[in-house]
Amino acid sequence: MTALTVDDLSVTFVSDAKRFAAVRGVSFSVAQGETFGLIGPSGCGKSTVLRAIAGLNTDWTGHITVNGQALEPGRKITGDLRRDIQMVFQDPYSSLHPRHRIGRILGEPLKVRGVADGEDKVRQALDQVGLVPDMVGRYPHQLSGGQRQRVAIARALLLEPKLLLLDEPTSALDVSVQAEILNLLNDLKAAHSMTFILVSHDPGVVAHMCDRAGVIQAGRIATLLDRDALSQLG
Repeated sequence: MTALTVDDLSVTFVSDAKRFAAVRGVSFSVAQGETFGLIGPSGCGKSTVLRAIAGLNTDWTGHITVNGQALEPGRKITGDLRRDIQMVFQDPYSSLHPRHRIGRILGEPLKVRGVADGEDKVRQALDQVGLVPDMVGRYPHQLSGGQRQRVAIARALLLEPKLLLLDEPTSALDVSVQAEILNLLNDLKAAHSMTFILVSHDPGVVAHMCDRAGVIQAGRIATLLDRDALSQLG
């Protein structure tokens, strides 16, 4: 079954009457349970593709379908599809509210969805990502970078998404912590039968994580890499 189809996706930004085509006719599909990578240098358009899939940027043209449901340009993602698509951002500190304790940060998505037993589910999510229950009383600045990224991953997992979007999830972390987070993601993917889309500029990360990948240059997919080709990157 196909988890994600992106067909002829284009994104153009307009500033001071100038137009910049950040993404130009990108197309790819991802099977359910697959990890698909988007690799390329900074500014090539890979994160822009991810933000369109996530519904964070709705100003795009083309076609995006997630688990058989079509996204609509210009409209926010709502309902069950909003729950099914979650994202982990590059900088865990900026993605967590600095004045909220971890328990509140993790509990709010459950509260919005009317999920019962929120406190128990928060503690279970912390345990899944290797954090102790008393983390609920701490603020983001009291945690290490790796711990903050684990909290961000726990938040994404709480709503049991089918598609997890990963935007440079380890690039803001020390090298010693990167492998821990990547291995954690692989373990969680297997446990929850999720599909991953991973954006990275690091060939080693893509080779370690992905089944296939698209190399993006100047807003276009220049080539698609299979598992054999990826093994040459690491």
